[in-house]
Amino acid sequence: MEIAINSLPQLLKGASLTVTITVLSVTFGCIIGLIVGLARLSKNKLLRLLATAYVDFFRGTPLLVQILIVYFGTPILLQDAQGFLVDNYGMPQLISNYAMPRLVAAVIACSLNSGAYIAEIFRAGVQSIERGQMEAARSLGMSPRQAMRHVILPQAFKRVIPPLGNEFIALMKDTSLLSVIGIIELTKSGMLIVAWSYEAFAIYLTVAFIYLVMTFTLSRVVDYLERRLKTSD
Repeated sequence: MEIAINSLPQLLKGASLTVTITVLSVTFGCIIGLIVGLARLSKNKLLRLLATAYVDFFRGTPLLVQILIVYFGTPILLQDAQGFLVDNYGMPQLISNYAMPRLVAAVIACSLNSGAYIAEIFRAGVQSIERGQMEAARSLGMSPRQAMRHVILPQAFKRVIPPLGNEFIALMKDTSLLSVIGIIELTKSGMLIVAWSYEAFAIYLTVAFIYLVMTFTLSRVVDYLERRLKTSD
């Protein structure tokens, strides 16, 4: 186990990157998810169709494939779009051999994926609020938007805390897939150490333990928030 102890600084550095990517992705995912979730509940058919297509795509395809599409596909799309504009409108060429930064690609892919799941979490949370809440808010003179903002969403948020915590934990573990584009997060750090030390069991066991500590800590935080919100009720 000496190799595992000596490798802890490098593994913890990878773990910090894992946490950073997860926090950023879930933050952006919550913003995307709230917008898409409300669009799924909209009376506008076009909005509902676009939101449903987004959710179905990102929930129905593997995160690994989405990472590869964002990292390798985005530069191609940008170059093709630029070529179209240059050829048809004579615009100056601004992009040459553009490469998507790995960290940016990682956050974008994870945010889009997380946003699809969080959209369903918010949609279910809003739909779980009794219809009478909206009717009562409207009877007090609130517009539908005001009622949603001041009455429905605060109640729905309390109910979606546990599934949001589960999504956070799931995404934290799924960041291990980012190693395919060279992100040196926790799992990739372990793989690099194993490559020169050949101590696979000790290193991967340490990696698993670090993941366990992070997910256990997050679970306790979610439980604490849930208890506090229930107390406030």
